[in-house]
Amino acid sequence: MWGLVRILGLVAVCAAPLSALAQDYPGKPIRFVVPFPPGGPSDIISRVVGQKMQELLGQLIIIDNRAGAGGVLGTDNVAKSEPDGYSIALASAGALAISSSLQEKMLYDPLKDLAPITLVAKVPELLVASTKVPAANLKELIALAKAKPGTINYGSTGPGSMPHLAGELLRISAQIDIVHVPYRGAAPAINDLVGHQVQIMFLDVPVLLPQIQAGAIKALAVGGRLRVPSLPDLPTMNELGYPQIEADNWYGLVAAARTPQPIIAKLNAAAVAAMKTSEVQEKLAPQGAMLIGGSPEEFADYIRSEIAKWSKVVQAAGIKVN
Repeated sequence: MWGLVRILGLVAVCAAPLSALAQDYPGKPIRFVVPFPPGGPSDIISRVVGQKMQELLGQLIIIDNRAGAGGVLGTDNVAKSEPDGYSIALASAGALAISSSLQEKMLYDPLKDLAPITLVAKVPELLVASTKVPAANLKELIALAKAKPGTINYGSTGPGSMPHLAGELLRISAQIDIVHVPYRGAAPAINDLVGHQVQIMFLDVPVLLPQIQAGAIKALAVGGRLRVPSLPDLPTMNELGYPQIEADNWYGLVAAARTPQPIIAKLNAAAVAAMKTSEVQEKLAPQGAMLIGGSPEEFADYIRSEIAKWSKVVQAAGIKVN
């Protein structure tokens, strides 16, 4: 009996510091790492959600853009930070689910070196084409590719990126011969699409929307499961008979592994509450971002499922990144 009392007493003593830690947190500014340059989807999402989290937590949140290696460098910076909740990152699908299948030596293990907080948003990939491509829809594009194999080039933001893998999904699923042309980012890729140097590509909604609305490029399909509010007449791949072509670029909040659970819970509560506000939803809706939320456990399960999904695509396509 006395042994049980002692064990319960030790549990209470150990739990007390964690409880106090959560109550005192945050006691100083939080560094919010964005693993991409300013102005992109992840940067916009981070600033909007981070601003509301700042209000809810009552502490300054400082955006820190650390671009490089498709989001891996910024994510690695947080993975190697102190596990105290004062460094968090909005990591992408590439950094959490795709890169581990492509690189022989990853800087971190997404499932061991990071603590999931919540899945924040999904941004569908759009399939778009140059205005000179003689195809008004997906069916005509596939027919054109089959009639002229190897003549259609598709751009991407780099080997192993979500736009690259989405293009490979299209190539495999439609059984067409299209040629990958990698770029170092979205801007040069879009410039060459507008200039007709490449014929098609997948990219995030907010990056493409201005060019679509200006008539500089044409949209053929949505890579996600749902239609995009800003382009309500554009059908999804599922509607067009290709449910296997599902490419959402998603972003989730993470901290360093071993960050105390009470702090993770507090960050999760603030992030989820921020995403539920009409202010945040109204600001991000035009960007094509679908806010998700959910528990750390649900996010961890989602990361595992995405790693499994994209590793199969990488293997089927034979993609290798040096």
